[in-house]
Amino acid sequence: MGDGFPVRTLFSYQSMGEELSPFLMLDYASPAAFPPSAQAKGVGPHPHRGFETVTIVYKGELAHKDSAGNSGTIGPGDVQWMTAGAGILHEEMHSAQFTQQGGMLSMAQLWVNLPANQKMRPPGYQAIEAERIPCIQFENDQGTARLIAGKHTGLSGPAKTHTAMQVWDLQIKKGAVISLPAPNHWTAALAILQGQVKTDKGLAGDASLITYSQAGSGIELVASQDTHALFLSGEPIREPMVGYGPFVMNTKAEIAQAIDDFNSGQFGRLD
Repeated sequence: MGDGFPVRTLFSYQSMGEELSPFLMLDYASPAAFPPSAQAKGVGPHPHRGFETVTIVYKGELAHKDSAGNSGTIGPGDVQWMTAGAGILHEEMHSAQFTQQGGMLSMAQLWVNLPANQKMRPPGYQAIEAERIPCIQFENDQGTARLIAGKHTGLSGPAKTHTAMQVWDLQIKKGAVISLPAPNHWTAALAILQGQVKTDKGLAGDASLITYSQAGSGIELVASQDTHALFLSGEPIREPMVGYGPFVMNTKAEIAQAIDDFNSGQFGRLD
């Protein structure tokens, strides 16, 4: 993305939007070194409508600014949950400090769909600091799960969502045998960012995705290496979906309207 985020797309709504609803897309930027620079790198002003973007920083630092007046910087462990709703312009750049000093950058960005009755809601922004995210310890010191969204064992993730879902950030130790809950008839997927796991679907390594039937009740895995992964599970949004680049709506007419609204300046401006 832009000149600052060397990402790989693990899934997108064009190919897996229905299978993985409510999740639309997942980009992963594996650790990459950036030298000090006089000018910030990243993605300049661009629009969104009809869904949410969830940015998780693992290394480095990002600066956000949008047309709703929100701005801020997020660093390792922090999460930015932005609701585009009816329309927003935003930019995502390396922070001033990271630009000046350089260093390692790693992050993931997840797109989450909104139901039809929420697609034209006012834009929103949640800055979620790492210390606000509860951490689940797996038995026998086998690893941890940071609960970004959803509820488990009396804990609640800080993200406010518009449909039911779980977003867990996992660190699993080599040799661990882990069970992850996924309610029946929810979608479920495991994105392996770094490492390797074995499931009933075989081995999965760096920057790979395992998807599961909506008729299942959970995921069983064995970590054959120290592994960093994202566990995604959610109640599907069973509505028509039409996407065009940064717009995800329910009909082609709504996409055409989004393009017209953006071109006429109705998404606001970045000062």
